[in-house]
Amino acid sequence: MSYQALYRVWRPSLFEDVVGQTHITRTLQNAIVQQKFSHAYLFSGPRGTGKTSAAKIFAKTVNCEQSPTKEPCNACDACLGIQDGSISDVIEIDAASNNGVEQIRDIRDKVKYAPTSVPYKVYIIDEVHMLSIGAFNALLKTLEEPPSHVIFILATTEPHKIPLTIISRCQRFDFKRISQKAMVDRMSSIVEEEGIAVEKEALDIVALSAEGGMRDALSLLDQAISYSEDSVSSEDVLAVTGSISQRQLASLLKYLHEGAVKEALETVDHLIQEGKDPGRFVFDFIYYLRDVLMYQSAPALEQHLERAVVDDSFRDLSENLEASWIQESIRALNQCQQEMKWTTSPKVFIEIALLTIADQKKAPAASADTEAVERLSKKIDVLEKKLAKLEEQPPAGGNAQQAAPQKRTPSKGAKNNYQVPHERIHRTLQEASKEAITGVQRVWADFMEALKQRNAPAHATLLNSKPRAASDSALVLAFRYDIHCSLALDHKTTIEPLLEEFTGKTLTVIPVPEPKWQKLREEYVQKQKDEAPEEEKAEEEEEDFISEAKKLAGDDIIEIHD
Repeated sequence: MSYQALYRVWRPSLFEDVVGQTHITRTLQNAIVQQKFSHAYLFSGPRGTGKTSAAKIFAKTVNCEQSPTKEPCNACDACLGIQDGSISDVIEIDAASNNGVEQIRDIRDKVKYAPTSVPYKVYIIDEVHMLSIGAFNALLKTLEEPPSHVIFILATTEPHKIPLTIISRCQRFDFKRISQKAMVDRMSSIVEEEGIAVEKEALDIVALSAEGGMRDALSLLDQAISYSEDSVSSEDVLAVTGSISQRQLASLLKYLHEGAVKEALETVDHLIQEGKDPGRFVFDFIYYLRDVLMYQSAPALEQHLERAVVDDSFRDLSENLEASWIQESIRALNQCQQEMKWTTSPKVFIEIALLTIADQKKAPAASADTEAVERLSKKIDVLEKKLAKLEEQPPAGGNAQQAAPQKRTPSKGAKNNYQVPHERIHRTLQEASKEAITGVQRVWADFMEALKQRNAPAHATLLNSKPRAASDSALVLAFRYDIHCSLALDHKTTIEPLLEEFTGKTLTVIPVPEPKWQKLREEYVQKQKDEAPEEEKAEEEEEDFISEAKKLAGDDIIEIHD
């Protein structure tokens, strides 16, 4: 079998071929030229980003007959021998299958011997995090005091599993995910050298599907080439990767924004029936929405789009979609993505997510502009404070005399003179229980979140309220200002039914300003004390006396005897 996969044929043989890792390759090149390279390196990062390739290039460069040099010549006996694996002084070890103490002890015994063919012995240990604790301990001493002719290069995708004692003895280099543009540029040069016709959009789809790994990208490209006939089109890549075309994503997004639930669900059903991967569909949809949001916010970022190609349909969506709606849609799809990991029926969760996104457009117009309502609420607070200051310090002269009668005789529509229902609050306090108020407080946060979705103005009104007392039939809500009490009464038809859904009780909401609530509560407590029998009063006085004595003298000194 003479054919070789693209990722093997085009595996980097020079530092300049390692895509997207300039911050690492430049450091290694300078260290080699200056003869200041370390005895141990740790290469960590996602799969397919060039860790093992960089390690092998490093081994060739330090042992090249032209050394010290920035790049291996790939022509001398040392470079060619290391490249084809015939030189025994450069040893590649897969720690996933050689993770025992015996294998590492064998390395420890052999490092003392000088290399036979090249100046440096290089041990490249791939997936080093798979070593056992005993193997790490056996490797530790060798890393601490290695012979001058030995270099260790440890490669891993999970550096958090490596003991800190090992990491501290290595120079660590973190390989990052390769950008989509860098992968597309590399694949373009490869297909040009190979003489294969590939559409630009097809390379974009391959790069996105590879998720930052060059090796994965070349494997997918190889697969698409085998699938296609004369040239590789975007449809060929979509068929191989299970991704969704931009045209289908744009069409689905338009259906959801218009509230066309039937068409949206039929589109998803058709895609899954075609064999599209549900996980890939959600992934592509999230990135497409992200690109719309990015382009909407800053059209100059067109080069940074991950999934979309800017066409007429894309521009139309970016102009018509609300940023808040896009953000909520991404959150819904992200939650769907998490839930799909633990289910055998991913389609159900996708349909639920799409229904949630479509329902956002059906919400009342008032709830769509929550920010405006909150700004209005803040303005009301400022006006209330100014009004309170004017009432405390009325203007001098005749204006003060005019202000007073206006306060005594408010206009019919004014809402800043709320009449507190003293009798109803006293009756609620008599019937109140700790269990009732605890039950309300337990569900209050969920109730407020549901109220925000159902009626944003009502939510804004209750935003700074606090449940203070509750019975089986009523709830006392304390507000900062009188006007909020009046506004709460306007929203009773929304608040009380929703509160019943969460508490399971039909509760009448009784608003009261916080200062007046404190006064009413103190009056009620004092009244209860005054009406208490003499024996209970004496016991309370005695308890107060004992507590004061304990504060003065301390618990360990005071002894209480009947």
